Amino acid sequence: RVQLVESGGGSVQAGGSLRLSCVASGSDYSYSQYSMGWFRQAPGKEHEGVGLIQFTGITTYSDAVKGRFTISRDNAKSTLYLEMNNLKPEDTAMYFCVIGAAGVQVEFRPRDFIEWGQGTQVTVSS
Repeated sequence: RVQLVESGGGSVQAGGSLRLSCVASGSDYSYSQYSMGWFRQAPGKEHEGVGLIQFTGITTYSDAVKGRFTISRDNAKSTLYLEMNNLKPEDTAMYFCVIGAAGVQVEFRPRDFIEWGQGTQVTVSS
């Protein structure tokens, strides 16, 4: 079973930056074969897709973060990243790393993902 562990969350002022990391373990396959992504959830709200990176390398972003966030991966380290710049108070949320089934492309649908990390909190103050 794949396990995901996020890190890098914290508290910053508006306009600041953070980089989230997610280390994956427990798979019988190379992580290059998995599509992965980041979701977030603010208090009282539904999960919201933030960014995706397919096993092909293609990336997708939500309109809310496009131009400010960058998703990337280091398959040799089994690690997914989310570089977040020009953070806004509305980016405050718990951020979750997610992984799809091997060889399957994903979209911003929670049901597309087979495992979720425990989350890391990001708080942006004005």
